[in-house]
Amino acid sequence: MKKILSLAAIALFMQTAVFAQSTWKADKAHSHVKFTITHLAVSDVDGTFKDFDATIVAAKPDFSDAKFTFSANTASVSTDNDNRDGHLKSADFFDVAKYPTITFVSTNVAAAGTNKYKVTGNLTLHGVTKPVTLDVVYRGTITHPMTKGLDAGFKITGTIKRSDFAFGSKYGSPMLSDEVELNASGEFLKQ
Repeated sequence: MKKILSLAAIALFMQTAVFAQSTWKADKAHSHVKFTITHLAVSDVDGTFKDFDATIVAAKPDFSDAKFTFSANTASVSTDNDNRDGHLKSADFFDVAKYPTITFVSTNVAAAGTNKYKVTGNLTLHGVTKPVTLDVVYRGTITHPMTKGLDAGFKITGTIKRSDFAFGSKYGSPMLSDEVELNASGEFLKQ
């Protein structure tokens, strides 16, 4: 019995040691950051950011104490349409010359079910910072078969309003929906 308890204590110690204030970086080859907006109330247009960084710092193995940070280069926006992308980069929308970066820094993580969290933080877009809450699903942690390092997966969704950020204000909701859906998914490698 003592031997079983000793082995359990060692396993718990090792698991705790692995997660003691660990930093995790997005594996960009296996991650994406997407948004969807409705055009003319009849069709959806999807876009992505090709250049982004995301980091998670957590001490608990279930990431319930995680701090999420994210940044995206606004000039990397892509909707697979050169004309539209050029317009999105202009002063009408992202104004990439003036606001080259979008950032998110979490301020609170609240449990919302098994491996599900409500993550609240400050989103800075178009020079405006507002609190937003995102839905985060922790998909688990594995040992990466090639690198042999730890790899954790997350899915992040949410909705923001353009009007909260004075974004694309020349284009009202008959042209473009005020609500923009966010959808990110990725693998994070323990550093």
